[in-house]
Amino acid sequence: MATEEIRVRGTVQGVGFRPTVYRLAKAYGLRGDVCNDGEGVLIRVSGSEEALTEFVARLQTECPPLAKINELTRTPYEGKFNFNNFVISTSVSNAITTEITPDAATCPQCQQEIFDPFSRFYRYPFTNCTHCGPRLSIIRAIPYDRCNTSMSAFVMCSECAKEYHDVENRRFHAQPVACHACGPTAWLERADGKSVTASMFSMLDDVDAVCTLLQKGEIVAIKGLSGIHLACDATQETAVQKLRQRKRRYHKPFALMARDIEVIEEYSIVSAKEKELLASSAAPIVLLQVKERDGYNKSLFTPNSSLLTHNSLHIAPSVAAGQNTLGFMLPYTPLHHLILRRMNRPIVLTSGNLTDEPQCIDNDEAREKLGKIADYFLFHNREIINRVDDSVVRVVGDKVQTIRRARGYAPAPIILPPGFHKVPQILAMGSELKNTFCLLREGEAIVSQHLGDLENAAAFNAYRETLNLYLNLFEHKPEIIAIDKHPEYLSSKLGKELADTNQIKIYQIQHHHAHIAACMAENGIPLDSPPVLGIALDGLGYGNDGTLWGGEFLLADYRKFQRLATFKPVPMIGGEQAIYQPWRNTYAQLIAANLWDDCKQKYADLEIFQFLKNKPLKLLNQLIEKGINSPPASSVGRLFDAVAAAIGIYRDECSYEGQAAIAMEAIVDVSSLNNDKETLIYPFNFSFSDRIYYIDPRPMWQALLNDLQQQIPQPVIAAKFHQGLANAIVEMVKHLSQENLISQVALTGGVFQNCILLEQVSKRLQTLGIKVLTHSLVPANDGSLSLGQAVIAAAQLIHER
Repeated sequence: MATEEIRVRGTVQGVGFRPTVYRLAKAYGLRGDVCNDGEGVLIRVSGSEEALTEFVARLQTECPPLAKINELTRTPYEGKFNFNNFVISTSVSNAITTEITPDAATCPQCQQEIFDPFSRFYRYPFTNCTHCGPRLSIIRAIPYDRCNTSMSAFVMCSECAKEYHDVENRRFHAQPVACHACGPTAWLERADGKSVTASMFSMLDDVDAVCTLLQKGEIVAIKGLSGIHLACDATQETAVQKLRQRKRRYHKPFALMARDIEVIEEYSIVSAKEKELLASSAAPIVLLQVKERDGYNKSLFTPNSSLLTHNSLHIAPSVAAGQNTLGFMLPYTPLHHLILRRMNRPIVLTSGNLTDEPQCIDNDEAREKLGKIADYFLFHNREIINRVDDSVVRVVGDKVQTIRRARGYAPAPIILPPGFHKVPQILAMGSELKNTFCLLREGEAIVSQHLGDLENAAAFNAYRETLNLYLNLFEHKPEIIAIDKHPEYLSSKLGKELADTNQIKIYQIQHHHAHIAACMAENGIPLDSPPVLGIALDGLGYGNDGTLWGGEFLLADYRKFQRLATFKPVPMIGGEQAIYQPWRNTYAQLIAANLWDDCKQKYADLEIFQFLKNKPLKLLNQLIEKGINSPPASSVGRLFDAVAAAIGIYRDECSYEGQAAIAMEAIVDVSSLNNDKETLIYPFNFSFSDRIYYIDPRPMWQALLNDLQQQIPQPVIAAKFHQGLANAIVEMVKHLSQENLISQVALTGGVFQNCILLEQVSKRLQTLGIKVLTHSLVPANDGSLSLGQAVIAAAQLIHER
């Protein structure tokens, strides 16, 4: 007989792991106990060597659906052992190194129960078990026990308590377990304060009444799992426009929720991989190709009719104007399943907030902030502790590309590559936009959920609150703080403040180096690997020389980098205004390329020239010449804006960064792609100056102006630009490879969320025998910066020691 202590680390709390241990231990006649503690799960067990070996093997192969074992260690047990049977013991509080499970979508068994009239969970909107339900959104502290969650306010009835304590039941130790008799309740309110009852709609209950309200064109604020959403019927243009005006979200696409895959397939093309994502426990928003679009005026770039569907129901044109994708998700809570039971068409389900503010999570806050947006509220009385937005993903090729990592994924840790397993605790503060922060500890990175743009005061306050929550939850006491080099980022200022207050060493990390390091880390590149060539294309980031970078070729490892090449810098006229007025970038590009005089002589009849000449060019020229609020930037994001504006896409104004570029990608003539004819690829120049190579778009602009003069259609011009840019990037890689040993290229930065550019560059590089690293676990955009900052700080610290 042998007696062992088995330590299991990973996602092993609140996921039915202890019942699995209990069941297997009983099957093999073992004695001992299992408990949760701060490190994960601890098993003390005694039995024959053969039985213990088979027990451990089955424990790993029969892991519960939401569980994940990162590490399992077996050591001889030396303490007092007084067990005659196998039992589940009380949780132990000690140093926190275990994980918090992400919120999980309703499992098939719970779905079946809420629609079964003979189940005690029939139509109960908060049904859950160890395989599904709230986790991160309700937790206050670890261990993940009911007393440490917002479910502590609800005392279990005898039936729920019986299931909770029954090791053979799938609700055994499911901390949020509840039912009609003892759990949270949902109710409907009118935004105007007048009374409302479900009976006035002749519905089953308040939840069912929401479906009728949506069908009638009303806007309903729905308190869900980890935040409050605003919903309306996605097929009613009047309702969608009303929502846009009230919410002040005038152009950004709305997310959609549909009852099932069959409804989604009426509107979008859904691959097997995309179906898998939609139906996964994470249940993210998945960007899907529109199935059919009719009457779409690409030259004006405004929709003038709806998306056709097989059942003659139409998606409202303003749901996703200027897009060729729709963001769909499936119901991920019983509440959503019950609302959509009678809904045979999609609904809009967007964050319950004013534009740029954090999503509301509190009932009173929602009444105050959403009272003039929603017509009705569907509230419940389970407190949301941690705000978590919906995740957004898409499939490129056969690989998942994460665009926003939040509900369903965060805060599951990212296991770091070899070499990072003995680093001290590090806090990385992230970026200004699309912010996340990162806690580094014992070989894993805990990246927070998406926290938004910190330039909004409410978002910055929410960032601070979430950071404090994580630091307390994980008992994280950083020895190092990593920040972006940009002196004006609020995250960097807060990092400096925390470092000064706690006398912690601080590392300032260059923006694009962080992008590349994040891509390396999630692809498992070991700490001591030779440098990769990182291509970081984005809006902008603060460069080592004090200028704004955004189109960089960096030879980089985790510790350092060398800037080998970049795009020719062009002034951002008016600074931030250039992000929201794309024409400014067009003019700056034409001036930088010395083509404005040509425009006057050869292209005076072009629409873009007529548009630009009516702008205050004398003032703009003075701003450029004197360097007043017109910083030079090598930004590829602004190059995309410039081209989009030139061909008439959101020329005058955008309501969010990248809107013009996204819209231009949507209209690309795909039949013109994958064609190596020079006539279908815009040319770029290359030059060398001050020990760095430059990509110059001047010849591209000449060719584009000629095409505009020849009245070449927008989709063809857009395709030629994408192909030309991809070709220029690959040609630069080929050139740099002659001077440097390059076997791997990392593609990162927000511009590489452009599927066409990503696929074109990847395919061409792979043809050259170069291994291509791309993002999947974290976004290519600034949402990955905190991970990159953390691993760079760790690598530099290890090197210093």
